[in-house]
Amino acid sequence: AALRVFSNAEGAYGANVGMLVDSSAWEDEDELGAAYARRKCFAYSRKGDCAPQMDLLQTALGHVDFAYQNLDSIELGVTTIEHYFDSLGAISRAAAKARGGKPAPIYISDQTRGEGKVRSLTEQVALETRTRTLNPKWYEGLLAYGYEGVRQIEAHVTNTMGWSATTNQVEPWVYEQISKTFVLDPEMRKRLSELNPAASAKLTNRVLEAHERGYWRPDAETLAALRDAGDELEDRLEGVEAEIAA
Repeated sequence: AALRVFSNAEGAYGANVGMLVDSSAWEDEDELGAAYARRKCFAYSRKGDCAPQMDLLQTALGHVDFAYQNLDSIELGVTTIEHYFDSLGAISRAAAKARGGKPAPIYISDQTRGEGKVRSLTEQVALETRTRTLNPKWYEGLLAYGYEGVRQIEAHVTNTMGWSATTNQVEPWVYEQISKTFVLDPEMRKRLSELNPAASAKLTNRVLEAHERGYWRPDAETLAALRDAGDELEDRLEGVEAEIAA
């Protein structure tokens, strides 16, 4: 009972789940929960000493009823940075495994305005998708920063898929609308690729990866258009890299 605080080993940080998602270096979703458990199984005593206690952590995870995150800054949402799915999403996945496959619900407490509001993760991701990722005022503001702006848009898409990978609580329409806005619109696709060819290609590959992993099911025509767009962007990226090398 004295060992109730779990974290990384001394000097280490994070669950490495964000890195796995970003690099697509995972096959089974439970791998992400296992990565979290390996990194966070170090129990800290009252004296501040730590030692790996995997069995104890698994016992604790088996009794998790839900996972919870407080948001207190209007500048950061759950899709803004990978930290949220790297920790909250990953602990939910690890808890589901310890609970015999029963998912652990996730709730987000938005304390950025007034009295605050508690939402499910699905509701929070949907809200951020509508008000940020798909909002012209938001993405046009980012595109004004050129190269970095495109990278930030791609990061939001990757972080969104991080939530799918760790919780399966992102609705399919999110990927459909992201695809229509940033990939299937020829003018927008051209803008993104001219500003940042690497990030634009990565964004397209990410929505295709989300399909391949079963997080949304585009119709055959849409899927073909996405693959063609991906090939176009990869060709452009390879051409840019060849010019730089020359």
